Amino acid sequence: MKLLTLLLVSLIAVLQYQLWYGKGNWITVWDLEKQVKTERQANRGLQSRNTVLEAEVNDLKQGFEAIEERARSELGMVKQDEMFFQVLTNNQDNLIEVNELNKLLR
Repeated sequence: MKLLTLLLVSLIAVLQYQLWYGKGNWITVWDLEKQVKTERQANRGLQSRNTVLEAEVNDLKQGFEAIEERARSELGMVKQDEMFFQVLTNNQDNLIEVNELNKLLR
C-alpha cells in the first residue's frame, strides 16, 4: 500500500512538473494567448485599412471623378481654361504686387 501511495504521489509530482515547467506549460500557453489576442487586434486594424484601400481601388477603376480628385490634390493638376492660385503666408519674400501679377497672367 505504501508503494502504491508513493507511486501515485510520484506520478502526480511528475505531471505537475510537466504542467508548470515542461514543454507546453501553462505559462507558455498564457503568453501565447496574449500574443494571439494582440495579433488579432492588429489584424482587425489591417483588415479595416485593407477595406478602405479596396474601396479606393474600386473607385479608381470605375470612376473618373476619383482619378480627377487625386490628380488635383496630389499632382496639382488643373483643367483646361482653369487658373490655379496658390495662397502663400505673409512672408515678405513671397509678396507680389497686383501689377506684377497682371503682367504674369498676360
